[in-house]
Amino acid sequence: MRMDTAEILKKVRQIEIQTGKLVEETLAGQYLSAFKGQGIEFSEVREYTPGDDVRSIDWNVTARSGVPYVKKFNEERELTLMIACDVSASLRFGSVDKFKQETAAELAALFAFSALKNSDKVGLLLFSDKVELFVPPKKGKKHILRLIRELVAFEPKNDGTDIALALSALNKLIKRQGILILISDFLADPQSFAHPLRLAARKFDLIPIIIEDRAEKALPPLHACLNVRDPETGEERFVSLGSAALNRLLKFRRDAWKTGLEDVFRPLKIEAVEVDPALPSADPVIAFFRKRAKKVKR
Repeated sequence: MRMDTAEILKKVRQIEIQTGKLVEETLAGQYLSAFKGQGIEFSEVREYTPGDDVRSIDWNVTARSGVPYVKKFNEERELTLMIACDVSASLRFGSVDKFKQETAAELAALFAFSALKNSDKVGLLLFSDKVELFVPPKKGKKHILRLIRELVAFEPKNDGTDIALALSALNKLIKRQGILILISDFLADPQSFAHPLRLAARKFDLIPIIIEDRAEKALPPLHACLNVRDPETGEERFVSLGSAALNRLLKFRRDAWKTGLEDVFRPLKIEAVEVDPALPSADPVIAFFRKRAKKVKR
């Protein structure tokens, strides 16, 4: 669905407002804790700003000055956050209020604005079965808004999905270590991207974000026969939504796919974030940040 300029700007502004508030109130400090940690070498103290990890407050300096100060460590260095986002045709699906691609844009914005708040560079790669767009990492709010605009309005040339190609491209394009947020519905054979994923995990702190619509887990409990079309291959067939046999087959294939993903992620100690478009996009991201922050603390 093509949007005009006014609709694009309205959507970007809406995402900016919603995401900015979440980042300011909750995510910025958790992002810092999850991805930066505390270094060994003390650098300096600086005045506390909203979003700082309260655990880094220097209570001695705070008591003397009457103003909160935090300790700054060398580990609080600049990082590069790369967002690789699937824009294949399967993301243009949704059984609730929004398509999976809209959820993908919201998720990318959460990570991008969290990185902006912590003065990190952010880059973007959009992919289908080809690299559709690459925006090199940069700093600044103007740059972040450009990325969000691309996520909202970009029209891919191809419909298919090639996660392996996207990962291989990033392995070549990005020379420095950093964070890689890989957003997709991962509707592909996990073994098809296992090798480039392994290489990417050596360079990046790799976080897969799996977007799965409820209708992809189980068919709606309706007694109807519909002509459905695979958006990526164009294949069409009639399906009976009330078919118990079809639901069993769907569950079998989904279970096999999930097991395949876990078999690829587990040896690399990669933890995926699973997102349901029917629920608030921020909730699983907040839960992920909290879990990572606890690990960093240990």
